[in-house]
Amino acid sequence: MGFLIADILVALIALLHVYILVLEMFLWEKPAGLRAFRNTPEKAALTRVLAANQGLYNGFLAAGLVWGLVAGEAGLPIKLFFLVCIAIAGVFGAATAARKILYIQTVPAFVAVILLWLQI
Repeated sequence: MGFLIADILVALIALLHVYILVLEMFLWEKPAGLRAFRNTPEKAALTRVLAANQGLYNGFLAAGLVWGLVAGEAGLPIKLFFLVCIAIAGVFGAATAARKILYIQTVPAFVAVILLWLQI
């Protein structure tokens, strides 16, 4: 049962990163993207290429988590690797961009790591 809960959390984190991909790659200059990242249209226009690059990386993180989920038991190290990457990126983002990233990204990843670790 605990493993199922951990995998559900991993799937939700993957979905979150797909959502971030969409915001950063496709909605950066749209109202939803401007609101989510508290950007002005001018700043968004200047940073759209950087945001798209970040979005692509978020997509790779989501793909890694999905890969780990699809791999079943053999996917445990894959999930742990990508969750740790997400947690570290979240700490960096919280320190350099916005503190809310710590709660949106790092805390869920850290909780998922703990839940998966308890299953070992």
